[in-house]
Amino acid sequence: MEKLLPWFTLKSVPGIGNHIFKRLIDSFKSPASVFEASQKTLCKVEGMTQRLANEIKRHKTPDRVKRELDLILQKDYQIVTLTDSDFPPLLLQIPDPPPFLYVLGCLKNTIRNMAVVGSRNATSYGISTTKRLCANHAALDIVIVSGMAKGIDTAAHEGALQGKGKTIAVLGSGLDRAYPADNLKLYHSISRNGAVISEFPLMTEPEAYNFHIRNRIISGVSLGTVVVEATRKSGSLITARLAAEQNREVFAVPGSISSFKSMGTHTLIKQGAKLVEHAQDIIEEISHIIETSPVQDVIDENDEFTGKEELPEFSTDESQVFEALGPYPVQIDELVRKLTMEPGKLSSILLQLELKQVVQQTPGKFFLISDRFLS
Repeated sequence: MEKLLPWFTLKSVPGIGNHIFKRLIDSFKSPASVFEASQKTLCKVEGMTQRLANEIKRHKTPDRVKRELDLILQKDYQIVTLTDSDFPPLLLQIPDPPPFLYVLGCLKNTIRNMAVVGSRNATSYGISTTKRLCANHAALDIVIVSGMAKGIDTAAHEGALQGKGKTIAVLGSGLDRAYPADNLKLYHSISRNGAVISEFPLMTEPEAYNFHIRNRIISGVSLGTVVVEATRKSGSLITARLAAEQNREVFAVPGSISSFKSMGTHTLIKQGAKLVEHAQDIIEEISHIIETSPVQDVIDENDEFTGKEELPEFSTDESQVFEALGPYPVQIDELVRKLTMEPGKLSSILLQLELKQVVQQTPGKFFLISDRFLS
C-alpha cells in the first residue's frame, strides 16, 4: 500500500480535481514526483495556480487517507491507477478520468466494452430485449458495461452473465455500499465474471449526485453506449450525451410510439443515434475497431432467454384478450373499451391467463404479456 499513499495523498489536496490530477501525472509521471517538484515547476502545468502549488507543497497526508488504505487492505480490494496497465485504456482518453479506481474483480483486457443503460422502471419488452442483446454480445467476447441499477442495467449484467460473458458494473457509491441492496447477489456474480468498479471511497453512500459523476465512466470505458427505454428526462440520456462528447458511438433501441418510456430513445434516434434491432446493428458500427465473428443469436439455444416459448391452448375469449395485449402495460379500463367486453368477464379471463403464466399484472390493474412469450 505504500506505493498508493502518494496517489491518495495528492487526490486529497484541496483544489486538485481530476483534470489537474491527470495533467500533473502527464507532466511528472507519478504523484511522488509531483510532491518533489518545485513550486515554479508545478506552476508550468496548465491550470495550476500559485495558491494550488503552495497547497501541494505544504500538504500532509490526512488520517482519513491512511484509514482508507488500511480498509482496502483488509477487504482485499484492488486499486488501479492511471499509470497501471490494467487501467481501462479507453478511459484514459477522456479529459477527466479518475486518478484511480477501486476494483473488485479483474479489469484486464477491457477494451472490447459496450455500455448498455436504460430505465429503472423497465417494461418486459425492455428487459427481454436487453438480455438478448447482451447475451449475444457476450458470446462475441464483448464486455457489457452498466451501472447495476434496477431495470435495464440489471438486465444488461444478467444477460451478459447468462451468455457466459464478462460484465463491468460502475457504481455511484463506494464498493462497501453496493446499491441497490437487492442486487448484492448480482454484485458478487459480476465480480467473479468481470469487475465491480468505483472512483468513490469505500464507504461513500449512493447519493444522487454521484450517479451523474459515474456516468462519464460508464461511457468512458466503452466503445459505445446503447440506450434501451428512456424517458425524455432519463439519466440514461446523460450517459448518451457524454458518450457523444467522448467521440464514442451512440445506439438506441426503439420502442412503442405510445410509450413514454421510449420517448428518450426515439429522441436519440432523431438526433442521429443508430437504431438497434439486433446485435449485428452494433457490431457493424464497431467492426472497424475490433474484429468479431458474425452474430449468432444465442437466445435460440437457451430457454432462459427465449421469447418464443410455445403458448398454451386458449379458448376463443382468451385468444381475443391475449391478442389485445403486448409488451407494454395496458390498464384494465382501456381493455374494456378496446374489447367492448363486460368488466367482470374480462377480469375472469385475465385471471385465467395469469394462471397460465402468459400474462402479468402490475400495480394499478395494468396487464401485459409475460416476457417469456415475447418474440
